[in-house]
This record gives sequence, C-alpha cells and structure tokens, in this order.
Amino acid sequence: MADNHSLELLVQALRRLPGVGVKSAQRMAFHLLQHDRQGAVQLAQALQHATEHVQHCALCHTFTEDEVCPTCLDPRRDRTQLCVVENPADQAAMERTGAYKGLYFVLMGKLSPLDGVGPRDIGLQKLFDRVDAVPATEVSDPEQGSGAGAPVREVILATNFTAEGETTAHVIAQALKGRGVQVTRLARGVPVGSELEYVDLGTIAHALVDRR
Repeated sequence: MADNHSLELLVQALRRLPGVGVKSAQRMAFHLLQHDRQGAVQLAQALQHATEHVQHCALCHTFTEDEVCPTCLDPRRDRTQLCVVENPADQAAMERTGAYKGLYFVLMGKLSPLDGVGPRDIGLQKLFDRVDAVPATEVSDPEQGSGAGAPVREVILATNFTAEGETTAHVIAQALKGRGVQVTRLARGVPVGSELEYVDLGTIAHALVDRR
C-alpha cells in the first residue's frame, strides 16, 4: 500500500543483512520506529558515514578509513609472515587469540565455482603481487620491529575449513609453489576441553592425520 511505502522500503533494506528474513526484518523495523527512533537515526548516520569513509587497505585489503590500515603500519608486526583469511571477521578472530604477530591479506571472499566466484573476484593476483613484492629495504631494523623491510617468507593459509575454503587454500598453495616462500595451513584438530566421544568423526580423523 502507498501509505506503507516507507515502511516497506525499510523492511526490504533490512532484509539485505545476512540471515534476516521477512519476519525478522519487520520486527527490527517495528522496534526502531516504535521504541527507538533516535537509534534508527544513529544507525542511518553510521551506515552513511561508513559507506562514505571506509575503504580497502592498499596493502592487505581489509577495511580501514585510511589508505593503509593500522595493522600494516604497525612496526611491531613480523613482516616476513603473511596470514591469508577470507574476511575481516576472520582477521579479527585471529587477532583476538593474541598468538599471531605477523601481517594479513584479506581475500574478501572465497573461490566458489558454482556461484561464479573465481580468482579475479577475490583478488588473488593482488595477493601474489604482495608476496612477490621486493621491499624497499631488506635490512631488519630493531627499532622498527621484527623483520622490518624483509620480504614475505611464510604464507599462512587461514581460510575456513569448508569445501570452498579448502579449494581456495589449495589454489593459493599451488600458485605459490616455486616462489621461494613457505606455505603452511592452519592445523585442524580436537577442540581444547572437548571429549572425544562428542567430537565429530571428521575432526578426529583430521586431528589424527595432523598429529605431531
């Protein structure tokens, strides 16, 4: 109906979010309009500001407001290690562990031939160019951090353990052969604190193969 045109537009806009169906979008729209109109205005302003100012980092391709993100600029990061992840959420998860101190490359996707997503769609060539790049200085400066100015020596494939993620990791590993870099893959295993009888067989099998 014409009288509900604005409401329908809001519902359709909310449905663009992943995992949000018609009913969920309607509940969100009704809540914002009935109980939190100021929140709706703040949300709209935040979305507009983000779309106008957030861009891709020139080096790692993650989201940032600057040409180069703070992680890539951090002199304390080990520049000889490059961890490849599918999206910024995966990068954030890696950072929360506190166990990784190198740099990243964010694919912003994964290979999925059935969906028509190929190497060009996720910027694989940019990744290969990053690995092949010769740094301005290859002398490590203690004051600038570990491996400052050093070339990439290890590429850590941290794509997800889905069919698409495994395919993406395999394609990258094959393409990096002969480029003088070590290519490693995140290990798969039994979660800490779990009991074997409750762990799925696939996980147990991979943990056995990757045992050390």
